[in-house]
Amino acid sequence: MNNDVVLVIVAHADDETIGMGGTIKRHVENGDKVLIMSMTNGVGSRDDNNQNEINERLISSEKASRILGFKWIERYDYPDNKMDTCSTLELVKCIEKAKKKYNPSIVYFHSEADLNVDHRILSSAVLAAFRPQPGEFCKELRVFEVSSATDFGHESIFGKFLPNLFIDISGTWEYKLRALKAYAVEMRDYPHSRSLESIENLAKIRGNQNGLSMAEAFQVIRKIEV
Repeated sequence: MNNDVVLVIVAHADDETIGMGGTIKRHVENGDKVLIMSMTNGVGSRDDNNQNEINERLISSEKASRILGFKWIERYDYPDNKMDTCSTLELVKCIEKAKKKYNPSIVYFHSEADLNVDHRILSSAVLAAFRPQPGEFCKELRVFEVSSATDFGHESIFGKFLPNLFIDISGTWEYKLRALKAYAVEMRDYPHSRSLESIENLAKIRGNQNGLSMAEAFQVIRKIEV
């Protein structure tokens, strides 16, 4: 079988590691090429935001990429936590540019059932960029959950994340943990859901729901077999 080109599209650097770091490492170990693009600097909305903090996030993301084995292909600078003020068409065109350049066979992106506005806006833009077309190269769209974002939403307002794919990360958890520690500034103290302990607990819950030690959960939005 041919190896996959896997494209992961995130609003903020660290979403990829928190949401699916173990799965990224599994793809890499399977010989797949994992490419990731981020849309904001991830810190611009904070009151104490400064260039040092932006640089620190960049350094952390590079460390995570080396640990997990993926490549950053684009880093856009759309306004953090204000992507609802951006042109949807412009966002779609950025994603389509990567689509045409890299021809991914599997695409991961945010669930729209999420409290974070950037995650929701980006989810819609990705779905528009990968709308079904004759001769479409991408065969599968998967959305993932992000601790302290997806779990903070409410289904009566944003809908519900309904995972139907669970990927065993018991063999790659240690890599995910190292990558999370690379983003140490973004981690919170337990029992916050973005603490190392809580992210590990979620992996155990997702695994135990399916007879596994640890797993990451995804919702398959569309899968095409030819």
